[in-house]
Amino acid sequence: MHSSEIRRQAIDLVRAGVSNAEAGRRLQVPAGTISYWAHLDRARRGESPGRPDRSCPRCDGRPLDRAAYSLLLGFYLGDGHIVQASGHRVPSLMITCDDKWPGVMDAVEQAMRAVFPGNRTCRARKQGCHNVKVYSKHLVCMFPQHGPGRKHERVIALGAWQQEIVDAHPWEFIRGLVHSDGCRIVNWTERLVGGVRKRYEYPRYFFTNVSGDILRLYGETLDKVGVEWRVARPRGRPTNVSVARKGSVALMDRHVGAKS
Repeated sequence: MHSSEIRRQAIDLVRAGVSNAEAGRRLQVPAGTISYWAHLDRARRGESPGRPDRSCPRCDGRPLDRAAYSLLLGFYLGDGHIVQASGHRVPSLMITCDDKWPGVMDAVEQAMRAVFPGNRTCRARKQGCHNVKVYSKHLVCMFPQHGPGRKHERVIALGAWQQEIVDAHPWEFIRGLVHSDGCRIVNWTERLVGGVRKRYEYPRYFFTNVSGDILRLYGETLDKVGVEWRVARPRGRPTNVSVARKGSVALMDRHVGAKS
């Protein structure tokens, strides 16, 4: 007999992407028992093999958490991609998250679960980061920007239904972009005031991306919420959007904030 705590730990490990065999070794439980527990857990969440994948609001009319979708769209455009791994029948949306920002990693997985309720999510460990994944047959329906090659090598444009969602939830979209491919930093300078050298600090936000289309989407959304911004052009190419004016930084602090 195994305690409910051991069973819970096993399910948490499997959901995080740990194999049944490895979870069994860590908890000293037979791999077959781990597999059975995982099967029951998937069944409770509607992920049992053979069940239809009714996880697409566009194909099946399922209600969509639009705020969570706007956030997840920002994460996807910033640092995500859709892959069809060898041996997997269902493609996965994969968003790479730095281990330094566990709060961002949690937000990505929460958004995936809100947009694809009942679909499996997991975290695959890599050097210094985790790939957070969700599996669904309808990923391309929900993210039509997917295509061959890198994002900056193809046109990135939102569909009318996506633009409607972003217009309704602009701050979620901005937060997804900034927390994937951006940052909040604090610059400082020193000045002589009355013969005394004083240090002044001023925060600013940066978003960096080599896709001109994604930079344009970011800038257009900032315009809609009243944030002033400018483009830095290292080596003559626009790759960096900066928000530095005090009022605009205050807006970003209120709705986006630093990574955690």
